[in-house]
Amino acid sequence: MSSELKPSTVLRRSLLIGAALLLAGCQARPLYQDANGETRGALAAISYSEATSRVGLETRNRLLFLTSGGKESQTPEYRVELVVSGGVEGILLDEAADTPNAGRAAVVGTYTLKRISDDTVVKTGRRTGVALFDYPRQEFAKLRAARDAETRAARELAEFIYADLAMALGR
Repeated sequence: MSSELKPSTVLRRSLLIGAALLLAGCQARPLYQDANGETRGALAAISYSEATSRVGLETRNRLLFLTSGGKESQTPEYRVELVVSGGVEGILLDEAADTPNAGRAAVVGTYTLKRISDDTVVKTGRRTGVALFDYPRQEFAKLRAARDAETRAARELAEFIYADLAMALGR
């Protein structure tokens, strides 16, 4: 028996050691809570700018619900300046009647997260929420379908912004 190692064994061991060293730098932790639970507290200490549109109000209300259970912070540590706009367009046309059969509602939000104590910008971003819908034949039903789609898109936008805020405050 020889005490020499085969080249494939040496290669296998060095790859295993290299992978272990590479993975040693990685960490897995919950997104919304660090070791001592400060991220949840920081998310609950956010105040939001006033909404200027219906979709802006829907987005703001959903963010309030996600971050603090629906109530505004009495002692905010952070401030989010939120600008939201939305729109609806027909995407699938019935060529015989020249009317849309399906639509797309897009809500775009731009936000800036600032620390109130020193007015430092922590994070800025721009996100988009999209919802698809069908146009029914009745006129009121068309308006309602478009409005409901905008509401769904605004809630999706709030989820995206919430994830961004949690990542920024979790660092």
